[in-house]
Amino acid sequence: MKPIEPPQIGGNMQRIRKEQGLTLDVLSEKSGVSKAMLSQIESDKVNPTVATVWKIAQGLKVEINELLAGGAQRRRFSVARHDEITTIETDEEGLHMKVLSPISMVEDLEMYLLTFEVGGSLRSAPHFPRTEEYLTVFTGSVRVTAGDNVSELSAGDFVSYHCDIEHAIENTGAGVAQVHLVVRFSGSRRS
Repeated sequence: MKPIEPPQIGGNMQRIRKEQGLTLDVLSEKSGVSKAMLSQIESDKVNPTVATVWKIAQGLKVEINELLAGGAQRRRFSVARHDEITTIETDEEGLHMKVLSPISMVEDLEMYLLTFEVGGSLRSAPHFPRTEEYLTVFTGSVRVTAGDNVSELSAGDFVSYHCDIEHAIENTGAGVAQVHLVVRFSGSRRS
């Protein structure tokens, strides 16, 4: 009789944690299990007790079976209702920001709807290494600058650029400009 392989708790835990956009620090806070222990479990260096697995499941807000199930794939389906969308007030005059992505995605992907009044702009310091931005212009026209690269864009145009350097988005048109901005962080930022 072939021996039964134990469940891959560490791999399942890491997959679910990353799907939820949680760092080891955040999961440690939510579960009451130390970051060091979580790291050892994910790298299969320790075999956790049932009580520890239960705490981790509670921290991840999943059934304990999801951690024990061998290779079960979870599919993300997350809805953010319009009344849950966060509007950010900035120090930049003439700029209105709406955060479209849920907080659980904050270390992987952030999505924004930016509305620039005439002359409005957003100037940013460098983000984490290898972070990228993807911008689509809905209405109006904007100038995007990333380091030495500059491009004038109008409705329907798209640009992607590394934003680990100083960068800016400026409304260069005679009317309101609206853009959709996606910020994607590299794996080096995640735990």
